[in-house]
Amino acid sequence: MRRALRYAQRGRGLTSPNPLVGAVLVKGGRLIGRGWHRQAGGPHAEIEALRDAQKRGFTAAGATLYVTLEPCCTQGRTPPCTDALIAARLRRVVGGATDPNPRHAGRGFTLLERAGLIVTRDVLAAECGQLNAAFNHWIVHRTPFVTVKAAMTLDGKIATARGESQWITGEPARVYGMNLRRDADAILVGINTILADDPRLTWRGPQAATRHPKVLRRIVLDSQARTPLQAQIVSDAQAVLTTIVVSRQAPRKRVAALAQRVRVLVAPLQKPVPHSSRAALDLRWLLLRLGTENITHLLVEGGGEVNASFLLQRLAHRVAFFYAPKILGGRDARKAVGGEGARTLTEAIRLRDIRWRRLGDDLLLEAAVD
Repeated sequence: MRRALRYAQRGRGLTSPNPLVGAVLVKGGRLIGRGWHRQAGGPHAEIEALRDAQKRGFTAAGATLYVTLEPCCTQGRTPPCTDALIAARLRRVVGGATDPNPRHAGRGFTLLERAGLIVTRDVLAAECGQLNAAFNHWIVHRTPFVTVKAAMTLDGKIATARGESQWITGEPARVYGMNLRRDADAILVGINTILADDPRLTWRGPQAATRHPKVLRRIVLDSQARTPLQAQIVSDAQAVLTTIVVSRQAPRKRVAALAQRVRVLVAPLQKPVPHSSRAALDLRWLLLRLGTENITHLLVEGGGEVNASFLLQRLAHRVAFFYAPKILGGRDARKAVGGEGARTLTEAIRLRDIRWRRLGDDLLLEAAVD
């Protein structure tokens, strides 16, 4: 099963809105086939493993399949995997996580048992489930799993008072941060980030040169449609992947000009927002909308106000905070989490499943948000 988990990782960044899945076929104590879900719309891991065994000259009859996720049992873009496993006359199926979809959970295993296969469930279930934390959330709630990412000094500052921020962390931390983009379907920032840095908001890595490069949608919270027409996300070759989220109060001329270059989404305002006296875009509405567009994992790389909006409204599920061994100080230096903050200690956001990692001279904190 651990080997199947390693194979599943090979599909990172390419399978959404499908989950990552790995599979291993074993017969007579020997690995005869392996597979993983390579991209959405392609064969599932189980089918890849069966085909791999056939290419190697082995028959799957009587073999045991180890698969990280319960085999699918319904017709989608591909036929049900349970049918193929039964037809292959496997002896046993060892499953990791159960299908998180309440409509299908356990049904695939049951169909295999009824067909006479021996089924063992929940092997390394926690690891197999964590592999698809974002997919699991989306398939149940139909809203994206939200990760808030920020790189800061030890005193929690992301930029000087004048906006200087490149580079707070070192190269190892920046590479890791780029890998976080690989695992997301979309990246979200606020208008202040666009005005200050004019970022590209793309994923840059080895897959960028492959036949199936990572496609990362770019979303900007811009209630007044202030995004410049010359901004990279509006004028580059990937402008089709950009969505500017505006309010109904945005000037019509600016909205119309942006709509000629990129997608513009008009969102309602939510007022009052918890811990803020200002009107703001309705993020809950936005998450529901993005969920219908098959965005399973949203990476928030906003400034302090955007980060605070997701965290203080309890819309974030995970944080990835990079800490550089620097102290910036200053009352006006920009904070990683702004807003009006919690009013009491009991309202403070609590984290769990804490993991610390050393990246060069920097530290990374990854944790789930309670």
